[in-house]
Amino acid sequence: MLTFIRQRPWIIAVLLSLVLLVWLLSGPRHVALDSVEPDQPPVSELARVEVRWLQAQPMQRQLTVQGQIEAWRRVELRAQVSATVRRLDQDKGQQVAEGQLLLTLSEDERPAQLARSEADVRQRENDLTAAQRLLERKLISANELVRLESELAKARADLQTARLQLAHTRIHAPFAGVYDQRLVEPGDFVQPGQSLLTLVDTSRLKVSAQVAQQQVEPLQVGQPVTVELLDGRQLSGTLHFIAAAADPGSRSFRIEVAVDNPEGLRLAGASATLRIATGETLAHQLSPALLSLDAQGRQGVKWVNEAQRVEFTPIQLLSADHSGAWVSGLPERVALITVGQGFVEPGQQVEVHLTGAGN
Repeated sequence: MLTFIRQRPWIIAVLLSLVLLVWLLSGPRHVALDSVEPDQPPVSELARVEVRWLQAQPMQRQLTVQGQIEAWRRVELRAQVSATVRRLDQDKGQQVAEGQLLLTLSEDERPAQLARSEADVRQRENDLTAAQRLLERKLISANELVRLESELAKARADLQTARLQLAHTRIHAPFAGVYDQRLVEPGDFVQPGQSLLTLVDTSRLKVSAQVAQQQVEPLQVGQPVTVELLDGRQLSGTLHFIAAAADPGSRSFRIEVAVDNPEGLRLAGASATLRIATGETLAHQLSPALLSLDAQGRQGVKWVNEAQRVEFTPIQLLSADHSGAWVSGLPERVALITVGQGFVEPGQQVEVHLTGAGN
């Protein structure tokens, strides 16, 4: 056989041609390119995402800010005359009533000056009375009477000054509170303006905080506020002050919350968290892990529309805690992407798999 093929080499060429012809006739059919829509990739090439239907729920909007607890009133009493500290009438740390004597300064020559001023006023009053009788008889001029009236007015002013100088040697409590700090000792010489002691009113507390300009609009004086202390205790308060203008540096508004403190808790100077209810709204509760940023840096979430294409909607974060984040801005009912959101872009068609339903 091999000898026969060697003698007739054209037979090999004929056999190869027959084999090639059979292969061409039995090959696979090709699909026309125009039969596939350019914007509809085969299902096997679509990105797969898992979605869960989420229904908006009513929630109580709440503003949460960090605040500083302060005494309701705090005053630093200062000397108004030059004198020596004569006596400490109360000790620091004591609760004192309004008007109670706290500290006594030396009187020095002030009683004598008061007596001289009183005598001078009496003399001027007598001179004026006598001059009025003489004027009726036309024995003095009207100008002389005016001069005597002026001298009497000056004498009375000097008397009032002498009385004040003597009164300033006794330091009284301007309101009920705690004698919190003493800055002088008996025998110290003090000058006008020098600090003597501090008085603090803690029967009520004031919690101050700064609120961003975007969050101050719904706040109103009189709103109830929950004050949460660092140890978890909660106090009830009332919003009693909102600044009319923002701080030029931080562009935030100062607010103050009044909190009753009948037990006299020592909280002034501590920090606390303020929670202020600002009204009810519809919102969605979801995991913070589902939040993402778009190209403009806006915070939002990705979901799938009816055409199974990815949508990105910016949201407003209302609150967040251990149970999840509450957000607003989404459609009332939305197919939220729960798995695969990091691998798809807005406008992209996806293969959707439903994993659960929202409330």
